[in-house]
Amino acid sequence: MKTLRSHFRTATLALGAAGLFASQAMAIPVIAPDQPSPIVLAASDCYAIGQQVAQQNGGTLAKASASTRGGQPVCVIVVLVPGKDGQRPRRSEIVVPQN
Repeated sequence: MKTLRSHFRTATLALGAAGLFASQAMAIPVIAPDQPSPIVLAASDCYAIGQQVAQQNGGTLAKASASTRGGQPVCVIVVLVPGKDGQRPRRSEIVVPQN
């Protein structure tokens, strides 16, 4: 009986190890084409564009996000322009082409 258990244990360990190696072989990442993510690049470009727009309007950049309007990529920039005579800032939303 001991030999049957030892053979069964050896076979179980061998099958378990084979399954582990097979699952690791399947877990190898597939090589994807080297293309940058357009969303990340657009977000950083929109932030830089937003800083320029805020400086031109004499305000502070509150938000810069990428969007699509009419099929064209645009940046939606929100600038807080200081109010007159100590009043609260005005919120100005400006849409700028992304290119």
